Amino acid sequence: MLEEVERWLADRSWSVTDRPPHRILAAKQRTGQTISVVLPALNEEETVGDIVSVIRHDLVEQIPLVDEIVVVDSGSTDRTAQVAARAGARVVHRDAILPRIPAVPGKGEVLWRSLLVTGGDIVCFIDADLREFSSDFVTGIVGPLLTDPGVDLVKAMYDRPLGGAAGQGGRVTELMARPLLNMHWPQLAGFVQPLGGEYAARRSLLEQLPFPVGYGVELGMLVDALHLAGLDALAQVDVGVRLHRHQDGQALGRMAAAIYRTAQLRLARGHLVRPALTQFERGENGFEPRTYSVDTEERPPMVEIAEYAERKVA
Repeated sequence: MLEEVERWLADRSWSVTDRPPHRILAAKQRTGQTISVVLPALNEEETVGDIVSVIRHDLVEQIPLVDEIVVVDSGSTDRTAQVAARAGARVVHRDAILPRIPAVPGKGEVLWRSLLVTGGDIVCFIDADLREFSSDFVTGIVGPLLTDPGVDLVKAMYDRPLGGAAGQGGRVTELMARPLLNMHWPQLAGFVQPLGGEYAARRSLLEQLPFPVGYGVELGMLVDALHLAGLDALAQVDVGVRLHRHQDGQALGRMAAAIYRTAQLRLARGHLVRPALTQFERGENGFEPRTYSVDTEERPPMVEIAEYAERKVA
């Protein structure tokens, strides 16, 4: 590991207990910064309500830390929107945001569009499929942004159990993202959960970043933030254990392909020869190929969008 990364681990890796809620609230009141929490959601009616309820109870009603909770629904066919609204979130449908640009499927698309319907100086992203959710996930990652002006982006780190075994979750991280980062961006080798969906950043950084529309958004954001702001502007906070729904192997393969494509573009900004992934399923006549397209589109930095600039002027 690079000496720079060893130093970074000592200086920019913290525990949620390092900044108790009263200290974070005092920093918010002193600096006047506002906080938006965004949950990208697709068919998460079983979990999204509990997450919103915990955030609202702990960080809006008990401690006035969070200024808005926004669930961006990316086309759910279940009761995600109704459950989230009943729990106290403002629900916005992806397709209603920036209709001039037709929406495409993908998590990164939702996160990018969320910048247009939130107002916080700090934007905190939380995945909507978490179980046994704790508000420590929010306080942990917004804390450094409120107390340390030199920090621009904070990712949560945690243990990810799989099938009862500790540390076995995050398979795409271990098989794809971590090797890529260690080989090509060794400054980022200290991130425990580089693909984790729980992170917070200053709006002033997010609005300058391109957003891969799909699963590559977390890796792309980390790499681009490193180049734009430098390693010392990035940090991570240990928030304990993350429990969530795990994807099957083929879904993980598609996720890994999107992440590889995101890395490849950042390595060379070159031509992607074949933006597709073929997987196999056993059918009546043996193994049958299924080919899926790999996301090849990115959204530009939000500061380049006229509607966003007009909103800032207003």
